[in-house]
Amino acid sequence: MPTTNRFARATLGGFAFDSVVRLRTATPVTIVTGRDPLGLGLTNVARPDLVAGVPLYLESSAFPGGRRFNPAAFDGATPLAQARQGTLGRGTLRGFGMSQVDLSLRRRFRLSERLNLDFRADAFNLFNTPIFANPVGTLTNTNFGRSTNILSNGLGGQNPLFQVGGPRSLQMALKLQF
Repeated sequence: MPTTNRFARATLGGFAFDSVVRLRTATPVTIVTGRDPLGLGLTNVARPDLVAGVPLYLESSAFPGGRRFNPAAFDGATPLAQARQGTLGRGTLRGFGMSQVDLSLRRRFRLSERLNLDFRADAFNLFNTPIFANPVGTLTNTNFGRSTNILSNGLGGQNPLFQVGGPRSLQMALKLQF
């Protein structure tokens, strides 16, 4: 019986778990008219007026992330006609928050006095949580108020699999140390 316990300890014991939990609140989005009020080629500086009594967000499972900005809540024509900034402040609306769990399982197997085998299995975005990028904030854009990307596509650089907000990805590794 002691041999069985020793064998079970040798094969099943010694595993370690590591995790990284990333949480972020929704980031601010500035709504702009998409028009050039001064004729200088600057289409991203003029903010619209806020229409009173109209909700800022529309909720529906048909929208990416379940929410979008309500186009009826913003009037971009009046401030442009009067050559002024609109009543809507900078960064007033919020995009989407982010939560992601990464988990690693690792174990070192001692093969001899000077020889070790390290095993590692990593899961990124373990729960495969969809993380959407901020909605488009330009009124003249046909996708205004909708998120058109997942977060990892908008970060640039590496493959989306290796960035925050990408789809679940798994990897395993073996390393022989001598």
